[in-house]
Amino acid sequence: MADDATPLPSFGGRLANFAYTGNEDDAASPSSARSLRSRSITTPAARSTPGSPAKSPLQTAMKRKLEDAGEADGTTLGAVPRFAGASAHSAASSPSPSPTKQSRRSRPAKPSKYAPPTTYAHLPLLPDAIAPNLLVLFVGLNPGIETARSGHAYAHPSNRFWKLMYSSGVLPEWCTAQEDRTLPARFRLGLTNIVARPSRNGAELKPAELDAGVAILEAKARRWRPEVMCFVGKGIWDSVVRVRARQGRPKPAFKYGWQDESENMGVSGGDGDGGGRQERTANEEILGDEESAKYVDESSVRVDPEWKGARVFVASSTSGLAASLLPAEKEAIWRQLGSWVEQRRKETKEVTG
Repeated sequence: MADDATPLPSFGGRLANFAYTGNEDDAASPSSARSLRSRSITTPAARSTPGSPAKSPLQTAMKRKLEDAGEADGTTLGAVPRFAGASAHSAASSPSPSPTKQSRRSRPAKPSKYAPPTTYAHLPLLPDAIAPNLLVLFVGLNPGIETARSGHAYAHPSNRFWKLMYSSGVLPEWCTAQEDRTLPARFRLGLTNIVARPSRNGAELKPAELDAGVAILEAKARRWRPEVMCFVGKGIWDSVVRVRARQGRPKPAFKYGWQDESENMGVSGGDGDGGGRQERTANEEILGDEESAKYVDESSVRVDPEWKGARVFVASSTSGLAASLLPAEKEAIWRQLGSWVEQRRKETKEVTG
């Protein structure tokens, strides 16, 4: 009985049963390699924990794609991005911004705040370009830094004042900021500001400074008697309306362009209480300008006894920072004034140049 029993195979014999017996062609074929790869590398099945939501087919497919990419380049990728539309390439290869660059990009610009007069006390005041009986006296906010340094109005390259003056027809020929003092004699156009002191922008001024300038503008209108006062920016005209409202005058609805004749400048009957004496001092010092006066023949000036105040025209701001209106809208507003100036020149048969 014992002789008939089949002997148990040795350990080596049992191991030989599992030896690979394929030929060389099979070993070299890509399909065999893929088969071996698929059997040797397995992905553990996802385990769901109680209470966790089941993964969607999209999440499962994205995870498989990321795992395949990690196997291909020998890297181990992190978790699947949770935001929609994420790709394996962007998740693996997009470098994260450095802290320095990220902070620069996200750091908001510091808003301007009030700057006292001493901040720019080293800069000179800008004299008015003014004379009697002007067609238009333009009223700006205040001189900017570049304007104060150069000594010429609207001198910053980004300011569109001189471009709009010409394209609208207010100026019959192209002029630059360096010609600002010649405007009264050549074209009966003048330049002044509601606030005399320079600053980087309007945010560095107090509203009280603008309000104080209203009384000075009324005085300039009575002294020089322009036909029109053009406010170069809504905020400047708002100061006039605000001061007049405190005097009991009704507040008109705002509109660009021509204002009602009841809003004429220079006929308010007084300087009002636009602000303290301290804020008005700088403006009062430059009511006139000897530099501009030398271009004007005073003997030829005729004061109109029927003058009923200066008509008010509110134009758009010409600052390069003003973006509330489209360029075409600004052109249309300025063109209204230009058409009036052209008509007045025809009526008076002026010779310019």
